[in-house]
Amino acid sequence: MSIGVQSFLDVEARAAGRPQRRAEVEAALTAIRDARIPVLNIDLIYGIDGQTADTWRQSLDAALAWRPEELFLYPLYVRPLTGLGRRAHARADWDAQRLALYRQAVETLGAAGYRQESMRQFRRADAPTPDGPGYCCQDDGMVGLGCGARSYTTALHYSFDYAVSVTQVRAVLDDYLARPAGDFAYAEFGFHLDGAEQRRRWLLTSLLRADGVDADAYRARFGRPPADDFPQLGHLVERGWATDGGLRLTAAGLARSDAVGPWLTSAEVRHAMSGYALR
Repeated sequence: MSIGVQSFLDVEARAAGRPQRRAEVEAALTAIRDARIPVLNIDLIYGIDGQTADTWRQSLDAALAWRPEELFLYPLYVRPLTGLGRRAHARADWDAQRLALYRQAVETLGAAGYRQESMRQFRRADAPTPDGPGYCCQDDGMVGLGCGARSYTTALHYSFDYAVSVTQVRAVLDDYLARPAGDFAYAEFGFHLDGAEQRRRWLLTSLLRADGVDADAYRARFGRPPADDFPQLGHLVERGWATDGGLRLTAAGLARSDAVGPWLTSAEVRHAMSGYALR
């Protein structure tokens, strides 16, 4: 079970648009632990307006007190048309501050016995492996349930309509709730991944993990080494962001995963993104 705490400090939770109170958070965590759910994940956000290294440490310590099996740490991004976007203050040092808070968290969680799996995911080293079949994001699909959920198969990413502004979101929800059951047998909003996009997705879902790209698995699936399809990976090595010919990110590369992903986005997807009308 994953719970989006974001911050254990009430003032920061409100600043992030999450107005829950600390007492409510603690009560929810108590209920999860009492239910003996085998894996607890706590989400936290860094880069919240007014957050400091000291308050970030308070949230990290409060989360660690529950000994969650996993933690996901998300940098705050401010999107157009959102409430945060309207209230955001321009800060020249914001990127540097988020990077400093990220590095602080890596050090804190490492000292507490957590293994870094990606830029965002940290797993307690002694946490038991959950029962059941393993999930491989490179090879397995995902079905999302609900209006805002995204789904994907090997060759298709799809969701329902998407909006940000309150009026448009309400219209999307009203439309979704009024749909007859037959409408959910097919996707209206999606993107078909051709062979090149499938190779790119497989590479990214591996590269942005701490253990990097399994070159043999890539060759077995696509019939050639990843360097043949993505020679630009060598640039990551030149910058000190990757090793193994660009197939495994260094600590500096993991910290910049959110730049590496868009850098490898195809021209076709960039073109589709540029034509999307915000609403």
